[in-house]
Amino acid sequence: MKIAFLKLPFHFSEEKLLNDLEISRKYNFTSHYNQNDYLGEWTSIALRSQNGEMNNIFALPQGEEKYKDTQLLLKCNYFKEVIDSFNCEKESIRLLNLKPGSAIKEHTDYNLGYEDGIFRIHIPITTNEEVHFFIDSKQVKMLPSECWYGNFNLPHHVSNDGNTDRIHLVMDCLRNEWSDALFLECGYDFEGENNQPEYSNETKLQMIEQLKLMDTETSKAMIAQLKSEL
Repeated sequence: MKIAFLKLPFHFSEEKLLNDLEISRKYNFTSHYNQNDYLGEWTSIALRSQNGEMNNIFALPQGEEKYKDTQLLLKCNYFKEVIDSFNCEKESIRLLNLKPGSAIKEHTDYNLGYEDGIFRIHIPITTNEEVHFFIDSKQVKMLPSECWYGNFNLPHHVSNDGNTDRIHLVMDCLRNEWSDALFLECGYDFEGENNQPEYSNETKLQMIEQLKLMDTETSKAMIAQLKSEL
């Protein structure tokens, strides 16, 4: 059985995370590109992107260029310390802000589970008791300064029914021997990871529409693969 999420054995400084968040708030956050996936306000700013720009919030490769730290990350020493504590390569790294009264609709991502060689990490910086985050129909309570892995190949959705922003530091990391040892320590089911999720045609069509918005070579390849499976 696939593990929907894991709490990882890191605990960061809430005060230092908030200090770097204040630096980040001086810059403009960009509305998430897939407006069909959410209600209200869902914004982001890049700490690491493929062209090194803060407003490039795409989380899929857009060509052969390698990911680069943005000018914002260079100003945020503690964020860099947190990121460097993961002994693996990183791709997209962003701050994601779900504003009060906003919701991300249930959806599935493509090739975004540990079994795919990439894993997404969430580190909450600000949240509240009325944030409801579900992965594979299971609610996960992520508290500030904690560290979590989620398998976003599985259906997931989140709502912020509170009165304060819900801001997470979100990192896309590449699997290696270090991360395998970490996940083994946390109880990851390596035997069950090869049981690939069975997506319905409806889900595949939704994924295709999401990928079209990115308009990158990688997203086009994923679209072609999904269409071949319909």
